[in-house]
Formats: sequence, structure tokens, C-alpha cells
Amino acid sequence: MIVCCGEALVDVLDGDEARSVPGGGPMNAAVAAARLGAPVAFVGRVSTDAAGDLIWRHLQRSGVELRACERGDEPTAKAIIQLSPRPSFRFEGDNTADTALGAVDSAALGDGPHILHGGTLGMFRGRTAEVLAGLAARHDGLVSLDPNVRPAIIDDRDRWDHFHQRWLSACDLYRASDEDLAWIWPRREAGDCAAELLAGRITTVMVTRGGQGVTVYTDEGELEVAASSIDAINTADTVGAGDSFVGSVLASLWDRLGGDRSALVSLSLVDWRGIAERAAVAAAITCSRPGADPPFAHELETNVEQPATGGR
Repeated sequence: MIVCCGEALVDVLDGDEARSVPGGGPMNAAVAAARLGAPVAFVGRVSTDAAGDLIWRHLQRSGVELRACERGDEPTAKAIIQLSPRPSFRFEGDNTADTALGAVDSAALGDGPHILHGGTLGMFRGRTAEVLAGLAARHDGLVSLDPNVRPAIIDDRDRWDHFHQRWLSACDLYRASDEDLAWIWPRREAGDCAAELLAGRITTVMVTRGGQGVTVYTDEGELEVAASSIDAINTADTVGAGDSFVGSVLASLWDRLGGDRSALVSLSLVDWRGIAERAAVAAAITCSRPGADPPFAHELETNVEQPATGGR
């Protein structure tokens, strides 16, 4: 199955607690992949408070397996997202449940190989970071990383770099936005960053550029996929668009490869075009509604023939 590991939190839209919606990069990716029909588990620690119950129900309704997920009485982290009159962001995440993962019961996930996906806040916060870095190092299936950088939350750059590097040493698929790359490797071109990543263990690099589409880099070369132009979709916000993109990519890879990391090199740029176009449509649909609300398979199939909006 696809195992997404990291943080689950709530996004509070326009500062209104009544508009709290489940969020967190790895959790959003899990929901996106599960809604597209892939077998998915979420690994993390979810609070037992009201916001945690909201997250738990959201995961269950979306078909995400929770056997290897912990619950604890620490509060749920909150991302306060102000959409108007101009976008702003505030984070409340001290001593929250997402940082306190104790261990991962790998046996609860069943036989592999699985696809393991991580990134965003769970990659570097609290004891969760150590637990998940160890899980990635031991994993015998395909490993995916989306750093999904949140500079406003990163108060220790050295710690972030340390855990990012540990994930890179286990990683097969690396997705980042152009903004992520500019923060991680300042003043470097995306193609140079991709070339360095591909020189190591990584097989595929995907760089998303919002409305400018996505570039896929492999040893075969590079591929540009245009941004989406689905006329029926109006943008509500871009929250969770990149996570929906990733979830769709993971679901496509599961359909084609299962969790076999060695088979990733068998995918051609033609294969990656189809995967990226499908993922870009999933991201565009997510942009059509508030918060991180990825599409279900029937919604994606309705629009997948359209030219493919990549997310961040």
C-alpha cells in the first residue's frame, strides 16, 4: 500500500474556527491517493481533542487505513490561513500531537513492499522527525519525499537540513515546488538541483511551478507539462493543491509498479507525461474548493482528458 507519514493538523480558514478543515501535507496526500482508489495508510499521531476527532473522521471517510496511527492527548496543531483581504499565515504548533509520534508498528501495515511518502512538517518537528527518518532508512520499497517547505515554521535551519538530508539518502522520488528549491538551494537553477539529486539515489525529480506547470527530470531527460485550463473550474484557493498533485502521482505509481522501487527506472518520459497530466488535473480540482479537499476518482476521470493547473 501507500504509506503517508507525518503531520495531521487543521487549517483555520480566514481565522474562523468554524471553518477549520483537516490539513497537513502527508495527511492530504494520503486522502488524495485514497480517494483515487489506491490502498493507503496514514502514519502519525492525531490528537484526541475535537480537532483531532475531525481529522480522524476525515481520514476514515476518505478510506485511509489507520491501524498504524497513534492518538494522544496533546493538542492539534493549527495553521491559521487568512485568505482576504490579503493572504497571511500563522502557526500554532508548540507541543502538539503531530510532533510526539512514539513508534511505528510496521507489522500493522501488512506485507510490502509499500510506497513510503513523507515531508512537510513531520520531516523535522519533534520526536516524530527521528521516528520517521528511521522508518525511511529501513524501508525496502519506494520512498517519496515532498519537502513542501514552510519557512515561517522553520526556526532551526540546521535541524531541517539534517532531516532533509536523511530523507534524501533514502529517497527515490522527489517532488518540490520552484519556491521550495529557491529556499533549499538559493540562487541555483531548478535543472542544476535536479541534476545533483539524480546523481545520487533519486530516480525522478518533479518540480511544480503553480500555473506554469511542472517539469519532470529523469536520467532519460526532462519533460515539460503545461498548466491546466479546465474552463469549468474557478479557483477558490490553492490550499492542498500540491498535496493532491503528489497523492495522484503516488496512486498512479501504485497502479503501475506497486511498491517496487527498482521498477521506477522502467518508466519513460511518455509514462511520466500521463502521470503528471493526471496529477495536475487533480491539483486543479482541489483549487476549485476551499481548503485541502482532493477529488474522488469519478471527478478526476470526468476532467482527465482536458489539458492538464499544477500545484505547489
